[in-house]
Parts: sequence; structure tokens; C-alpha cells
Amino acid sequence: MNTIDNKTVAEVVSENIKTAHIFKKYGIDFCCGGGITITKACEKKKLDYSQLKEELLKVDEAPKAYNYNSWKLDFLIDHILNVHHTYVAESIPLILQYSNRVAEVHGHHYTEVLKINDLFNEAANELASHMQKEETILFPYIKSLLQLELSKESLNSPPFGSINNPITMMEMEHEVVGDIFKEIAKLTNTFTPPEEACNTFRALYAKLDEFEQDLHQHIHLENNILHPKAKRLEQTLMNN
Repeated sequence: MNTIDNKTVAEVVSENIKTAHIFKKYGIDFCCGGGITITKACEKKKLDYSQLKEELLKVDEAPKAYNYNSWKLDFLIDHILNVHHTYVAESIPLILQYSNRVAEVHGHHYTEVLKINDLFNEAANELASHMQKEETILFPYIKSLLQLELSKESLNSPPFGSINNPITMMEMEHEVVGDIFKEIAKLTNTFTPPEEACNTFRALYAKLDEFEQDLHQHIHLENNILHPKAKRLEQTLMNN
């Protein structure tokens, strides 16, 4: 997508379905009302065309590759919060809008979208509760361990006994959400919409695909890097 000047909203979304999420963010109808140019849509919404254009043209930029394993735990936690928790919190309302609409309009013919809607609602509720526990219990505790390591103070046993207990719970919850998305992937034919699907239908499947990819990275950082290192840190402090 080299340029979008003079193209309609629908044309840009047809070329790259990921742009639908940007239009949705700004309240621009890309489905039934997508026949107007982007400049006209910006005029109607009183939006800065240059800013919207910049976001649309950057939609396919690849994320930077990081050596997460080399990061300090507090920096890794902040990354998980600022990148992945923020992404989940911002994406859930958008996907629910898509999913509810597709289920309402197309559920009579594509009955699988009704189940997809139910499953995503379940995943959204699981993640909201899960992230709150991480943000209020597990992550602050890990950061307190880092402070103790610096200050050389002794470790008092936390209310939950050992970090193994909340970590075990978090990883079980990761598995629950992961299993939900495995079922969603099957129902969507690996996020492949029907050929005749409208733009909202296609946007739903594209966003679900993106969400699952972020979820895999999110869980990897916690299960395979943060959790093992936090366990070792607590054990080291206990032995001192």
C-alpha cells in the first residue's frame, strides 16, 4: 500500500484488512459507508488526514526483535504491562464490537460465529481477571524481590507461601485462554473468512489472528522467561 491519496476507505480496507482497525478506532465506517475517500471521511469526522495517513501506511511495519532473555526482570515486567497488557485492554472492546455485530448479522447463516462470539467473551473475561491478579499481586512481588536483592535485606514469606503458587495459577489460566483460542482458530478455519464475507467479518478474523499472535508472545515472555527467573530469584533470597 504505497499511497492512499484519493482512495476510498473501502478500497484501502480491501487492499489490507488490518487498516480496518485504524478506521474503527477513529469512528470511520469502512463497511457500509466505505465508499467515500479517506480525505472526505476525515473532513466529516474533523480528523487530521496526515495523522491518519501516517498510521495507515505504517500498519504493516514489523515489530523490532528484542533479546528479552537479557532484560532485567523489572524492565521485562514493564514491557509486558506497557505492550501486551495495554494491547489486550485496547483490543478487547474492538473485537467485541466486531464479534457482536458479525454474530447479529451473519449468525443465522454462519452459525460458527455465534460460538466464536461466546468463546471470545469467555476469553476476554478470563484475561481481565488474570491481568488484574498479575498487576496487583505477582508483578509487584517480583519487583519487591529485586529490591531485596539490591538492599541485601532478608525475605519474609509472602501471604501466598511461595511464588510458585501464584505462578502455577497464572500458567493454568494461560492454558485456559490458549485452549479457547485453539477452538476459535478451528472454528474460523485458521482465521480465514468466507470469500463473500463483508469487511466487518473480515476485520473480525484478522483481529482475532493478530490477538492470538500477541497472546502467544505474551505467554512466552511470562512462562518461559519471567516466571523461571523469578522462581530462581526467590529461592536465592530464601537461601541467603
